Amino acid sequence: MKRGKTYKAAAAMVDRAKLYDPEEAIALVKEASKAKFDETVEVHIRTGCDGRHADQQVRGAIVLPNGIGKDVRVLVFAKGAKAEEAEAAGADFVGAEEFIPRIQKDGWFDYDVVVATPDMMSIVGRLGRVLGPKGLMPNPKSGTVTMDVATAIKEIKAGKVEYRLDKTNIIHCPIGKVSFDQEKLTENFNTLLEAINKARPASLKGTFLKSVTLASTMGPGVKVNTLKLI
Repeated sequence: MKRGKTYKAAAAMVDRAKLYDPEEAIALVKEASKAKFDETVEVHIRTGCDGRHADQQVRGAIVLPNGIGKDVRVLVFAKGAKAEEAEAAGADFVGAEEFIPRIQKDGWFDYDVVVATPDMMSIVGRLGRVLGPKGLMPNPKSGTVTMDVATAIKEIKAGKVEYRLDKTNIIHCPIGKVSFDQEKLTENFNTLLEAINKARPASLKGTFLKSVTLASTMGPGVKVNTLKLI
């Protein structure tokens, strides 16, 4: 992949052979961010899990104390009183069957998170092939299938993020924006890593966190010393 001068200059700031302390890594990611927009700071965690085994899946959600610096748009599948509750809690879109053709046929994805009450999952299930690949399918483990839609919406809007293994057993998760100060990013990072460490599968033998890398949207990766995370 060809890289521009800006990226190469940022990458030159990072010692690829070094494992940085978390605070040092975050400071370097901020310093190496050269884009003209407020980049997202992301954590990429390569695990020792084998996601092909059900007992080694890692999935959950956590509310980051300082949010992620993004206005998250929430779509809620609910009816009656629960639909009214969702609207009152600040959901961006609330409805039921009428959303099915809009999503299936029109490719409508103007939302970041989908929440559903349990009784609506028979309807939402029709969208599995569409929402699933985009990571938008509601799931009880992430708190997006619930009767308490008001709490779910408020937590999502406050900075709740979901973490899960991808097909290569890596977890990708945002922890904020480059514009956040050092302390806020560090607090978000520590909160996320603590939750992921607690989610370690009991059946896993060997190393759980094989590598942890921090990076901004357009910036170079900075490797974190995992021994400082245990």
